[in-house]
Amino acid sequence: MRLIKLGAEPSAVGADVRAALSTWGHGDSVLGGVALLGVTPPDCPRPLDAVVVLPRGVLVVVGVDLPDPAMRLEAPLAGQWTIDGWPLTRPDGATSPAAEALEASAAVTRRIQDMRGEPLPVATVVAVGPYVGQVVQPTVDLNRGVRVLHPKPTSLLAAARELATSDRPCSAGHAAKLLAVLAPTGTPPAVRDLVAEGFPDAATDLASASTMLLPRVAPAPRRPKWLPYAAAAVVVALLIVAAWALLSSGGSTEASSATSTAPQPTTVVVDGRNYSPRGADRTEKCADHAFGDIQVWLAGHMCLQLKRAVYETTMDGRKVGIAVSELNLPDGTRAAELHAVTSAAGTGGITPLVKEGKSWPGGPATFDHSAIKTLVKDSQVRITQAVWAEGESDPADPMLVALAQQAMRLPVTQ
Repeated sequence: MRLIKLGAEPSAVGADVRAALSTWGHGDSVLGGVALLGVTPPDCPRPLDAVVVLPRGVLVVVGVDLPDPAMRLEAPLAGQWTIDGWPLTRPDGATSPAAEALEASAAVTRRIQDMRGEPLPVATVVAVGPYVGQVVQPTVDLNRGVRVLHPKPTSLLAAARELATSDRPCSAGHAAKLLAVLAPTGTPPAVRDLVAEGFPDAATDLASASTMLLPRVAPAPRRPKWLPYAAAAVVVALLIVAAWALLSSGGSTEASSATSTAPQPTTVVVDGRNYSPRGADRTEKCADHAFGDIQVWLAGHMCLQLKRAVYETTMDGRKVGIAVSELNLPDGTRAAELHAVTSAAGTGGITPLVKEGKSWPGGPATFDHSAIKTLVKDSQVRITQAVWAEGESDPADPMLVALAQQAMRLPVTQ
């Protein structure tokens, strides 16, 4: 993310927006894109805290300063905003600051269309401060592509990932033109700098080669006969180095779904009971490791990360398998929605690690008919399961129910 400051922040919370964007760093390792700070696009009714141009979308960020910090903000697009149950009052008599944000976003959209800029989706982020613990928005407002949030780095990043969803990424050349359309003063970054920020280079992007005419390539000059042998030797050397690095790193190269290979602690003690760790896993592909209605919900909503762990303990001399799952959602509203799904009977669940081949000697072969507990806290939903390692299990078994409740306090990382 490259930051370009064109003017002062029009709101106090704009400083938090700038700070959140700066934590993403240069390049595309986190998200990429270019943020125009303190910009007033032509024909826009007000200066904006930021316009964030991403490879797959544009975010219009409008700051709204609240009179005081809030624990809970109810922020409908059409209707009265309330802060901790009290109506928000403003000197101009407006009951909702969202109208100004939507007007600014519409002006940015018209500007892009009138100047024939890249047709990326334009979404609106209303950044509120100085602090808000929880923001409640109607689902219909969320579906319109509008997010009201306190601009922490994680919440702003989650909104950007959820709203910038164009099927076709904007090229570096088109991004330069788009930036010039939105900020006619100054000079846009060079194409090579935009490529470094995650915009594809159209000159080398052949993803749409089937829809364009490609020039005929002249035959390459003849190469010396020894070149293939030299190239083969280089490839072999690289493969040896890669294999050595792979073995040194523990053999796993997938960042999105990494199984824990670090030495595990002997036991974890909760209320005097010993729990033996038997494996852990984390992934950003939450829906791929769920089933039933829960999988359907996760497939249609953003989930930041799923962490899973399994443990073994004993109760009255019998071994018990424990499965712990923790889902991290973008905000408390969506966490509450998911919790409502997970709490209902017969709505599916999270796939335990043993079903994906990560069982252990003496452990349960399945978590079917297990006792299940669910809990929502802030933007996290936790699900625990307890099942007898041998013999039949009953979801209503009071001993298994008690263990599932106690397992809420087990860590999901080992």
